[in-house]
Amino acid sequence: SCKLFFDNDPVKIVKAKGQYMYDENGRRYLDCINNVAHVGHCHPDIVKAAHEQNQLLNTNSRYLHDNLVDYAERLSKTLPEKLCIFYFLNSGSEANDLALRLARQYTKHEDVIVLD
Repeated sequence: SCKLFFDNDPVKIVKAKGQYMYDENGRRYLDCINNVAHVGHCHPDIVKAAHEQNQLLNTNSRYLHDNLVDYAERLSKTLPEKLCIFYFLNSGSEANDLALRLARQYTKHEDVIVLD
C-alpha cells in the first residue's frame, strides 16, 4: 500500500538540512510536508540532544526510564490540571491506533469516519 508521490519522475532524497531536502543530484527542495517547520532538519541543538539521549540507550517507552517521568512532569505543568495522563508512543500511526481504541472503549461504538 506504499506509493510514490511522483509517479513519472520520482525524487530520491538523500539528505536534509534546515528547511531544505536534497536529491541524489544535489538539487535543493523546500520541505513543506515533513513536520520541520519548527526547527528544521538537522538542527544542531536537536542533533546534540538526540545524540546525548541515544547514548543512554532509552530506545522507546516500552521500558521504564526516569526521563519519561521527568518529561511527563514537565509537560503536565504546562497544561490544565485535567490533562495529566500521558501516553508516549513511537509514531503517528501508533497514536492514531491508540486514539481509536480509546474512543471505542469510551463510547462503546465501533463506527469510524475517515476523511482524506
